[in-house]
Amino acid sequence: MNPFRLQAIVRKEFYHLIRDYRSLYLAFAIPLLLIVLFGYALSLDVEHVKTVVVDYDHSELSRDFVSRLDASRYFDIVARPVSSQQVHHFLDRDEASVAIVIPPDFARDIQADREAQMQIIIDGSDPVFAGAVRGYLTGLAEGYNSKLLLSFLNRQGQKTLKPPVEGRIRIWFNEDLESRNFILPGIIAIIIMIAGAMLTSLVIAREYESGTMETIKSLPITAGEFLLGKAIPYFFIGMADVFIAMLLGQVLFGVVMKGSFGLMVLGTSLYLVCALLLGLLISSATQSQLVANQAAVMLTYLPSLLLSNFVFPIVNMPVVLQWATYLVPARYYIDILVGVYLRDTGLAYLGMDMAVLGFLCLLLAALNYLLLKKEGL
Repeated sequence: MNPFRLQAIVRKEFYHLIRDYRSLYLAFAIPLLLIVLFGYALSLDVEHVKTVVVDYDHSELSRDFVSRLDASRYFDIVARPVSSQQVHHFLDRDEASVAIVIPPDFARDIQADREAQMQIIIDGSDPVFAGAVRGYLTGLAEGYNSKLLLSFLNRQGQKTLKPPVEGRIRIWFNEDLESRNFILPGIIAIIIMIAGAMLTSLVIAREYESGTMETIKSLPITAGEFLLGKAIPYFFIGMADVFIAMLLGQVLFGVVMKGSFGLMVLGTSLYLVCALLLGLLISSATQSQLVANQAAVMLTYLPSLLLSNFVFPIVNMPVVLQWATYLVPARYYIDILVGVYLRDTGLAYLGMDMAVLGFLCLLLAALNYLLLKKEGL
């Protein structure tokens, strides 16, 4: 490999990037926008659920339950209709997601040691949201039942019974259960695909459309020099995007890396090379910028978002899609990000993911080389 020929190709690609401001906009502005939008707008936490309460009982016990509900950070009481007939108006207009109706004999049944019931209506349009809300309400009801049980035993003059099993729960890695601690590192995988695969998917196709590919074939350069020269400028752009994303995540959202920065750079470099080679392969195969751009979205961005264990858990997917995820480089890079950002794991645990990314790099490089050789380069 001749370093002077490689330098000439790299310089040519850098000049094109400087002249084409749209590519620079795609490389820097969109990733920054993704960080801000995903960080502030995308959240998997269910909090401040709009709730309406109809209290027919108006007793001390019903008011105590409602006050406990309102004091929780998971529920916000937005209205207290006087009749249950008005509840459906709040749910139909999306002014509330939960409605609770306390019957008139609520306190009387409790004081008579009978089972007291209340009606709880949850908007199930979003099943994930509804499941989380149901879990919160179940936990709230269990806590309230424990309080009433203690009161009952005191009235009976009995000793407080300790439950036979006490679960002492401790959260590791993401102690506050903040979804942004997982989402923001995952965005880096999406940013790399945008700055890597989607941009490089246009570079060789552009040479074919402009007619300069025939001139390049006549030059004394090899396929390896051509691929490396095309990839190097975008490698630096991709790494710059990653460092900017890490800095914004720490400054704006307080997401701090717990693990080794060196492992992060190593894993990111392997994944970025995979993205660049995949984009170049699409560009060489399609030889059209329009087709290459559409193919890059379908083959790089969407799989990285949907099949990488970032947004949707792989274990919940059909078996066929679970097997397909093994071909998605983002799956392995997400594991690396979680290990470095949240778990502080070392190379012993992340080595397999990095080895797979390295193998994918070699495979994509070989496919690119063979395709360019077939084209006569």
